[in-house]
Amino acid sequence: MSTGCGSDAHDNSRIPVQAASTTAATRIYKRLASVQRSKSKRTGAQRASRASCTTTTATRVTEKASNTGKARDVGSNRHRKSQQQQQQLEMTSRSRHWAWRLGIVILGACCIAGGVYLLRNWIDIFTRMRGKEMALSPTSPAYEGWKVSPLPLNFDVYLFNWTNPEDLYQGSPKKPHFVQLGPYRFREKPDKVDIEWHNHNASVSFRKKAYFFFDAAGSNGTLQDVVTSVNTVAHAGARRLHQLNSFFQFMASTTLSSTQKVSETRTAEEWLFKGFVNSLVTLGKIISPDDVPYDRIGYQYERNGSTSFDGDINMFTGADDISKMGQIYSWNNKTHTGAFDGACGKVMGSMGEFFPPNLSTNDSVYLYMPKMCRAVPLDFTETISVHGVTAYKFSGTRHAVDNGTMYPDTSCLCVDGKCNPSGVIYVGRCNFNTSIYMSYPHFYLADPSYLDALDGLQPEKEKHEFFMALEPNAGVPMDVGGGFQANYLMEPVPGVALYARVPRIMLPLMWAEERVRVSEEIAASIGLVPLIVMLGQIFTGILLAGGLICTCWYPTRQLTRLCHTDDPKAKVSMLRPLTTFGAGVSAASTTPAVQQLFRQNANQNDRVGVRLLDYRRSSGIEDGDDESSGGNTSRDRLIESRSTDVIIS
Repeated sequence: MSTGCGSDAHDNSRIPVQAASTTAATRIYKRLASVQRSKSKRTGAQRASRASCTTTTATRVTEKASNTGKARDVGSNRHRKSQQQQQQLEMTSRSRHWAWRLGIVILGACCIAGGVYLLRNWIDIFTRMRGKEMALSPTSPAYEGWKVSPLPLNFDVYLFNWTNPEDLYQGSPKKPHFVQLGPYRFREKPDKVDIEWHNHNASVSFRKKAYFFFDAAGSNGTLQDVVTSVNTVAHAGARRLHQLNSFFQFMASTTLSSTQKVSETRTAEEWLFKGFVNSLVTLGKIISPDDVPYDRIGYQYERNGSTSFDGDINMFTGADDISKMGQIYSWNNKTHTGAFDGACGKVMGSMGEFFPPNLSTNDSVYLYMPKMCRAVPLDFTETISVHGVTAYKFSGTRHAVDNGTMYPDTSCLCVDGKCNPSGVIYVGRCNFNTSIYMSYPHFYLADPSYLDALDGLQPEKEKHEFFMALEPNAGVPMDVGGGFQANYLMEPVPGVALYARVPRIMLPLMWAEERVRVSEEIAASIGLVPLIVMLGQIFTGILLAGGLICTCWYPTRQLTRLCHTDDPKAKVSMLRPLTTFGAGVSAASTTPAVQQLFRQNANQNDRVGVRLLDYRRSSGIEDGDDESSGGNTSRDRLIESRSTDVIIS
């Protein structure tokens, strides 16, 4: 019978109830119900215990999982920190390495720049440094040697003795015959006097004063030798008779022809420094003293101890420009002699002590000669050695004695439009308008017509060449030799019986030379200049070589490694900077650029594949096991050889 509550209905569904409502049955029922409740309680406790155990186990598993995750996180953090530290160390090491490389490259570039600068400017730098020390001044080291020469100077004079003056007439079967006498050697003691310094144009004015002492031991002959030469005074006077009226011209012509001869015989001493008295000179000095400023005749008369023989000279000191040191600015206060037109009469060149520095084989030097009223060009001929020091030999060539026949620039040496065959230069305007011509000794390098008209002359290069050997860096003379010959142009003079039938012919008078050669001690001091220049050039070469080595060493080393290695990974590592550089360009142009840099070689067999690895900034390189990887790790995933991202070597 149901009680109507939920529990009864539940119990009735599990335990059958008999219809009898006895007390025993009731007790049994209650007992069963009690057992059932106890069993239910135990089952609930067990379930609660199991739930508690399950919860505890779950908690423990959760805690263990949490601890494991924490451990993993700690390990991951440690690994990440370790990787970061390692990356920092690698970056620091790599930065130091690249800084060291960059420093070497910068050092190499600086060495190359310095080497190129010295290569172009070292000689000029050294010249300026030397110029500050060597510029001429009262306190400079060069002053004493310039004022008074420390070297012995020999002045050698040769006279031509005319042996057959009586045969000088038109149609004569005999040629004029000359015999060379000498040398008559004189020891020259030069000095500079009347010195004035001009700071406004860095120049100095002075006069030369020299004393000459006969050296009998070094001479071939004595000063008492008798010498017959051309009577230049008589012929010069005959040429001026046309300036007189007819009466005086007749009287003078008659007197001249009766008292004078075409030749003059005197001693060597009289022909040279002593001089001799001539009646025509005495008469001319009385009639026209302005036209005859001298009282005696002699080739070197009034030179011994004179300050006016070479005139007043103004020369640059090199204080503002060492290249101008020793160059003449003016002579007798004139920058143009007036003896020749144009550039031929320009006052220029050196007086023989200093020449421009840093000479080359293409240069010419100029020697100013007051008695020729011009600067004589000397051209480079050969390189020689003087006491072990290299010197450039500059010699007088045909250029110096040409008058436009061979060299157009010398056409201005023709006077009044009259040009003689090459080899002689008219200098009469510097010598009282007489018919004096200068040439090399024995008509060396002159037109053959001069030698064909005479007998007794024989030109030789070894004896008659005019030259100066200069140290090219300093421009200092080391060996000087040769000289010039004075000649007289004999020609007919109408109206004067003495010269009416003479031929037109060039007759030699005398020639002189100065020979000087530096001593070994002076040559050794001069040799320091080219030595310093050479050391500077060697240092320049070392700078250039060192700069090239520093600049090209690392790229050459890497390229050599790339060419000789067989490891593709090493090649990829070396080529990676180029791919990194290419990554900065747009993605569309990267691959073609790289392909263009590394095109397929001739055999097309060797290929270098670039491995692409999955990269994540948070965890570095990871291997994927998902299906998208196709079961391959990042180590095994390569770009297909047909891919456009393959770099082909």
